[in-house]
Amino acid sequence: MPALGLYVAAAALLVVAGVAKAVRPADTARALRAGLRWWPRRLGAASVRAAAIGEAAVGAAALAWPARLLAGAVALSFASFTVFVAVARARGGSLATCGCFGRPDTPPTADHLAVDAAAAAAAASVAAAGPSGSIVAVLARQWMHGWPLLAAAAVAAWLAYLVLVPLTRLAALRP
Repeated sequence: MPALGLYVAAAALLVVAGVAKAVRPADTARALRAGLRWWPRRLGAASVRAAAIGEAAVGAAALAWPARLLAGAVALSFASFTVFVAVARARGGSLATCGCFGRPDTPPTADHLAVDAAAAAAAASVAAAGPSGSIVAVLARQWMHGWPLLAAAAVAAWLAYLVLVPLTRLAALRP
């Protein structure tokens, strides 16, 4: 399963982003209202917090059990994020933040779009492969019981986070 490492990184990002949005839902609520004009105003921080807890739960479950249905849920999540970021970018920067990590300084960039699309594709390929068993069983079938794959997934998740948060801050400082 060639995309398993990227899938693990994507699921881990869902957990981190979901927890961050659950802790700080206000920026995500503002981003939804700005990015989705049909988003009802009454669905504010409480609904974002509930969705964020669901997002983190999907990511955690997908990490523990990379089954077809959960991998599909990760793919659908990142496909939705890809569409949201693409729409925000197409509107010409009317959206200052996507609220992905519950922070006001994560604007929708082309790099963000690429990370979301790559995560969606990796999760879709794992869903198509349909692994069976827990992550422990899946990793046991990998070279060296999956330790190199987990290390690569951790690096990929960290790099994706850097692209989505600190790199966007640096890009915003550019004249």
